[in-house]
Amino acid sequence: MRRHALVALAMLAITGCGSEPTANYKPEITEEDRQIGADQHPQLLAEFGGDYPGRHADYVKRLGDKVARAAGLDGKCTFTLVNSDVVNAFAVPGCYIYVTRGLIAIVGSEAELGSVLAHEVGHIVGAHAQRQQSRSLWRTLGVIAVSLAGSEQLTRLAGEAAQFFTLRYSRTQEYEADSLGIRYLRDAGYDPYAAADMLAALGRQERFMADTRGHDTARAIPEWARSHPLTERRVAQARETAASTGLADGALAENEAAYLEQVDGLLYGDDPEQGFVLGQRFVHPVMRIAFTAPEGFTLTNSPQAIAINGPDGVRGEFGGGRIPSGGLEGYAAQFAEQILGAEPSALGPAEAVSINGLDARVFTTPLRSDHGQVVLRLVVYDGGDGGAYHFIMIAPATDAPAHLVEELFRSFRLVSPVEAATLKPRHIRTVTVRPGQTAAQLWKGMASEHPRELFLMLNDAGSDDAFRAGERVKLVANGP
Repeated sequence: MRRHALVALAMLAITGCGSEPTANYKPEITEEDRQIGADQHPQLLAEFGGDYPGRHADYVKRLGDKVARAAGLDGKCTFTLVNSDVVNAFAVPGCYIYVTRGLIAIVGSEAELGSVLAHEVGHIVGAHAQRQQSRSLWRTLGVIAVSLAGSEQLTRLAGEAAQFFTLRYSRTQEYEADSLGIRYLRDAGYDPYAAADMLAALGRQERFMADTRGHDTARAIPEWARSHPLTERRVAQARETAASTGLADGALAENEAAYLEQVDGLLYGDDPEQGFVLGQRFVHPVMRIAFTAPEGFTLTNSPQAIAINGPDGVRGEFGGGRIPSGGLEGYAAQFAEQILGAEPSALGPAEAVSINGLDARVFTTPLRSDHGQVVLRLVVYDGGDGGAYHFIMIAPATDAPAHLVEELFRSFRLVSPVEAATLKPRHIRTVTVRPGQTAAQLWKGMASEHPRELFLMLNDAGSDDAFRAGERVKLVANGP
């Protein structure tokens, strides 16, 4: 697992998806924009799970091309389906537009998915990324980054630059992209009211996550909702904009049946190649490793690393790589030099320990930040076959966080082939409700710890009585 690309993170932050009438923009993509998009494209794919190839990606491309044509950008946009279960969509200059499989799974029709793509095209046409980029982001980051041991990585882990990595479009830009997108959706032949329906779907996902994850509110909010804030006013505005087209709700196509046909077989949840986050546990069936975070921690999966956030200001990441000739100490030295921007000696002396039968080294380094004393702890494990794994954690210099970090470190272990074999990928399956078939019969086989709630959320239903014979519904099932 490679480390996060700072440039990719910053680009996503300033291009992640605010109310004024839509301006009459002339769609234009400059050569400079194209170059920016082309340069960022491979980095973004590497950062966020890579592309998800096959017929689902082809479907997104066909739909995106249709929307781009309606916006006057025929053949000028690149639409990519990203292999991530995070609910998100974003765009970078040059009209490179990305939508995750996690977002595709929760919408309810082709028109709803089209509204997402049209919204992102609206950001491109409105040049919103360029306007955000014109802020003093890089200068500000340069000042903040040197505040903690001269390391951008440490600063980000300590959360001191978090606000700069989560820059969002303004409210004006958000509403502007909504308005442009609704116009493009209509011109592409789809029901413009689907934009409000799509926002409602995101709201259902947010409530589902909040209800099923308890107090885990940070992880409960979908990424798209964080960067495209969901408010009652925004949903109402979307419906008002759709009504201003002069069309009645349902006058144009929703294409629900086509969407359900296409979404069948889509991977749902974690990709086995990236490992599974199961509540407080992370298990990787391919690498055959696992760890369990203490109560109150949240784990966020990505192909590059597992982000870890805990109480009392504890935060960090889990990742891995190959062991160099210098052994575990050499791995830590390379980590300090290449990632932390510090001399290897800055880590302090290594403590040799054995954790669940694995040879490990623990490094503890006190640091002073703008908010007081913190402690950086790095532990490196020999995972066998030349592979190493590590946690890097930052916490306040108090006993309670230190105890939690120690508990996390002690949980890392290897996984047996039998345990690894029990972890199966999940996929969306669309089925037709048979006469006499109840909702309970449909959802009881769902591959989820909350089968009923997930079933109702995915199918836009408030109760078990909402389903009729002949209707197609989405299920989540184990296996290929």
